[in-house]
Amino acid sequence: MANHANAMNKVKILVVGDSGVGKSSLVHLICHGQTLSNSSWTIGCSVEVRVHEYREGTPSQRQYFVELWDVGGSNSHKNARHVFYNHVHGIILVHDLTNRKSQLNLRRWLSEVLIREGGGSKARTPLVEDFDAEQFGGFSQLPVFVVGTKQDQIAEFRTSGRVRSSSIADECGADEISVNTQDQRFLAPGSSNAVKLSRFFDKVIERQQTTTSRADGGFSYPERDNAMYRRSKYTSLYISTG
Repeated sequence: MANHANAMNKVKILVVGDSGVGKSSLVHLICHGQTLSNSSWTIGCSVEVRVHEYREGTPSQRQYFVELWDVGGSNSHKNARHVFYNHVHGIILVHDLTNRKSQLNLRRWLSEVLIREGGGSKARTPLVEDFDAEQFGGFSQLPVFVVGTKQDQIAEFRTSGRVRSSSIADECGADEISVNTQDQRFLAPGSSNAVKLSRFFDKVIERQQTTTSRADGGFSYPERDNAMYRRSKYTSLYISTG
């Protein structure tokens, strides 16, 4: 039972984007609350863990381990990185705010992950040029979060008063934040960015709970937390007390 409980209390999130956009620095800031002084190129994949309070401040609050899988963005490894794309509960798409191409490439990254996650004969299909959310079954259930890095460097690149949101965030209905990974204040507790990130983690956990519960009785875990549902001590049925 202990092993089962541990498995239930963790989720896997992929962190993907072009090489050099700052994924490793972002993951370090999220997990440790500190900036990464000496960042190096990620070869393959690096995994860091953050403890997240799911539904903090509510009766349903519980701790979860959030695994952030920082996948190397080098094109030389694109044929091998599909091994990291199994059993994913959420995706963080990362781009460089000073590099428009890295933002446009988020479509290719999302397509790559979703094709692999979908399995079957399409598992190794070449990257899709134009992302279309409707072409991926169950996509709406996989939470996506978009992060633009190097926010401190955009002043010389932008011509308007604000940075334009990425179209991929709009199409996915995803939250999007801009950060400077060399300044921990951008993800300080209670900040707007931190609140959005926490909300995303909650969505990811709910995705994992719903997926797992389908093989264990048909109700999602949020429903089980609801006072209307109680498991009978003597049967495997759910009964209503209301």
